Amino acid sequence: MTAFETGQVLDAHTFTVTREDLVRYAHASGDHNPIHQDEEVARSVGLPGVIAHGMYTMALVARAVREWTDGGEVREIGCKFTNPVVVPAEGGAELRVLGTVKGVSHEDDGAHVVTLGLEVTSGGSKVLGMPRAVVRVAPGA
Repeated sequence: MTAFETGQVLDAHTFTVTREDLVRYAHASGDHNPIHQDEEVARSVGLPGVIAHGMYTMALVARAVREWTDGGEVREIGCKFTNPVVVPAEGGAELRVLGTVKGVSHEDDGAHVVTLGLEVTSGGSKVLGMPRAVVRVAPGA
C-alpha cells in the first residue's frame, strides 16, 4: 500500500499531447469543435493555435491521480480551465501534472481518503486553476 502523508509531494507525471490525440479524443467524445483540429479556425476566434480539449486535459490529470493512488476510487476531481494547452502541428505539447497531499483521513474499514492539490502546466504556464482530487484508497491497495 502506498502511504500518504500531508505535505507529501508526489512524483510529477508528464504527458505529450499530439494533434493525433486530439483527433482520437474528438471521435471518442463526440466533441468535433474545429478549434481542436483546425489551425485557421482556432486563430480566427483569437486562440494562439489548435488547443487540447479541456476534458482531455482533465482525463490526463485523472490518469496521474490513478497512478499515484494505485487505482483508488476518485470521489471528486475538479478545476477551472484557465489557459489553453496549445498543441503544435509537429511534435506535441507537454502537459506536466504535479501533486501534493493536502490531507489524509481514515475510514473505519482501513481505507484512506486522500485530498490532493494539483498543479497542471504546459509550456511553463498553469493551464488549470484550483485543480484538486479526493480519492479513496482501499486498504491493502
